[in-house]
Amino acid sequence: MLQRKTPLRSKTQMKSGGPIKRSTPIKSDGQAKPRPPIKRTAMKKTPRPKLTKIQQSARGQDCTVRVPGVCNFNPETTVLGHLNGGGMSSKHHDMFAAYVCSDCHAWLDGGYVKTATRVDRDLLHLQGVIKTQPILIELGLIIISEAA
Repeated sequence: MLQRKTPLRSKTQMKSGGPIKRSTPIKSDGQAKPRPPIKRTAMKKTPRPKLTKIQQSARGQDCTVRVPGVCNFNPETTVLGHLNGGGMSSKHHDMFAAYVCSDCHAWLDGGYVKTATRVDRDLLHLQGVIKTQPILIELGLIIISEAA
């Protein structure tokens, strides 16, 4: 059996050639100094965009999309549902929207996938927009000026 000429070193001695030395002494009492409490401030809430007059007008209105088998016919849940295709992270103008109940709105936002095609969804939504626009004109929220 071969004998080593140099004794084996521990892991602490391998790199530096000796034990690791601390630059600051360890406290002898074993108690860590208590840290002051972290000052926490409340996160600022981003302001919710204000509803336009057309969006506010949807409250209490009947659903104009009325998806068969989906619509809940509850005017308390009606909101303004914008058409898709307004561009990346933007919506169409409020003029291109329909009054939709919460269930129809969920269906338009993606619930249609299992029951209808995208073309069917767009057709129902456009029909709702066509039914909504005369209501907005009557309420004076869309004004049509005469051509001179």
